Amino acid sequence: MNLSYTTYGSGPVIVLIHPGGVDSREWQGLVPLLAKTHQVVIFDARGTGRSPAPQEPMQPVKDVLELLDHLKLDRVTLVGHSMGGELATNLTLSYPERVDRLIVVAPALTGFSFSDTYTGWMQELNSFAPDIEKMTRFSLDAAIYKNVMASDYRDLFIDMHTQYFKRVFTEWRSFEVIWPQPPAIERLENIKVPTLFVYGSDEWSDMSDIAAEFKRVPKISFAKLEGADHMIPLTHFKELSSHIHSFLHDHFTHSAAYQQE
Repeated sequence: MNLSYTTYGSGPVIVLIHPGGVDSREWQGLVPLLAKTHQVVIFDARGTGRSPAPQEPMQPVKDVLELLDHLKLDRVTLVGHSMGGELATNLTLSYPERVDRLIVVAPALTGFSFSDTYTGWMQELNSFAPDIEKMTRFSLDAAIYKNVMASDYRDLFIDMHTQYFKRVFTEWRSFEVIWPQPPAIERLENIKVPTLFVYGSDEWSDMSDIAAEFKRVPKISFAKLEGADHMIPLTHFKELSSHIHSFLHDHFTHSAAYQQE
């Protein structure tokens, strides 16, 4: 196991999966709250934080599965943010015997067709490559980061974002990501575990469409956080912790506590 990871607390296991553009430091506010009652595992995904850069096509599901095996963890609760939510969803579909609960926070979704607004923004971002400073500045100016950039976590977010882009263009030798097939969007109804979908009010319009797709999950509940942008784990970790604890406490009766979309 060559991914950098840390464990906290004791009890039922929660594995936190961060997205691209940041590293495991995004969980620094949430971890102490969850570790009061659970064992919490955080790790830096390949090419981020203190983990090695990818030298060949990445297989994120395989990476997390190897981490679970290394730590001798049989069944866990997965909490994935953005692309980390995409990863958590794919792992749940591919290895349902390893997942007890699934929590996705403003997730991406394999196979989803993003809007012209989002794809146009991504194209403009990529047009600045390989100018790391311009790419970072353009990305940080995105509307979905407006709240975090006005928060006490601004400096941390800027540092994670900057370090991410630097590593991508100086250390990464492969940019290909291999996901299980068929795409997750075609198999959401196969997710049998209780699932919680958390998202903010200040998001790309695509997030509501992704939420609509997740309604096909049989045991799904939704929590919408007013005033939160894409970086919920940084700016709204207390609210996120509350939803996670309620969800894990009793998944049979928790649905009424969440806003159904």
